[in-house]
Amino acid sequence: MSDAPAPNQVPTAAETDPETLGWMKGFPPAPDKTIRFHDDSFRNFPELRWAWSNVRSLVPTVNVWRGASGASVLPRGERDIGGSTSTTMDGRPMTFAKMFDETYADGIAVLHKGKLIYERYAGALKPHKPHIAMSVTKSFTGTLAGILVEEGKIDPQAPVTDYVPELKATAFGDACVHEVMDMTTGLKYTEVYADRNSDVWSLRRANGMAPIPSDYQGATDIFALLCKQGKQGEHGKAFAYKTVNTDVLAFIVRRASGTALSDLLSERIWQPMGAEEDAHYHVDRIGTESGGGGLSTTLRDLARFGEVMRNHGHFNGRQIVPAAVVEDIERGADPAKFKPAGYVTLPGGSYRNQWWVTHNEHGAYMARGVYGQGLYIDPKAEMVIARYASHPVAGNAANDPVTLPAYMALAKELMAEG
Repeated sequence: MSDAPAPNQVPTAAETDPETLGWMKGFPPAPDKTIRFHDDSFRNFPELRWAWSNVRSLVPTVNVWRGASGASVLPRGERDIGGSTSTTMDGRPMTFAKMFDETYADGIAVLHKGKLIYERYAGALKPHKPHIAMSVTKSFTGTLAGILVEEGKIDPQAPVTDYVPELKATAFGDACVHEVMDMTTGLKYTEVYADRNSDVWSLRRANGMAPIPSDYQGATDIFALLCKQGKQGEHGKAFAYKTVNTDVLAFIVRRASGTALSDLLSERIWQPMGAEEDAHYHVDRIGTESGGGGLSTTLRDLARFGEVMRNHGHFNGRQIVPAAVVEDIERGADPAKFKPAGYVTLPGGSYRNQWWVTHNEHGAYMARGVYGQGLYIDPKAEMVIARYASHPVAGNAANDPVTLPAYMALAKELMAEG
């Protein structure tokens, strides 16, 4: 769904570059160049092209500590892949460089066989700056849950209420953990980004990423919102993408580990993988991290996490994620349960433990977020692509027809070259 007009009705990436437009420049910025949280202007296009690289300036956050050790090495082997050619899903010729511009990318990093072969930035993003990952965050939450499952601390077959009994009277009262992990719950909740009456806006108000009107009567923190969710349909029958599932999973992870999400991510992934910079989560009004969309990281650290997954959990000289967790994600879930959701750009796909699995010829799988955030892992080509963006359209249907063919074409070129 869209939060903005179609791309052909808006200016280009170059024309909306936040540095060129001078957003938030000066002390203080000029009134017409000031981006604010309280009036929701940070979500407008092109203002969001600055906002997604500066979330800490807008809302409260909590750090994910990188630890006291040095950053892990990403060996460099730069090559010019900007001319890599592909054909979009609607038949247009495309190059990798043009794909970057056309999809309003703020940064792309490409790893091949563990080497950083391509890195490009635009807009307000810099190598050391965190960019909001949006729903790429879900895949971090799912991976942490998978680690706890492997350790026996979470039983995927158990009722959700074994971990969060407060949800007994909600839609999750008769759901199992694995149904939350794979988003096969039956919920009334709607996630239509362009509709301000959709439940996703109630979630944004609850998790701290939308201002609360003075007459608002809804939940003002994440847990309160989860306790209001109603049921619609049967659990376990079909995939339906609804972020509240991930926020429930995040509470299961917190309860099972006895640890805040930000600390758990630091201890289990960020420190062991040798992150270059701290990450951060935006938090709700009582300090709870948004497990469904609140993480911000640097581009290179997102690429490092992709390399952790590509190597079946082994990176920086240690086994960070159990190999069985990654292999379970790679196998994917039942495409028959995924098909009714109608993702025309992901034919034959599935959704497993908060990851999107393509089931394509390379066995690629992805973490995905609105406005073009993504982590693409191609095991066969030994390729990882980390991407941050600030597209005018929220839904990935605006990006997929251009990005996914470009990724596959590049993977085939890299394999052919060895």
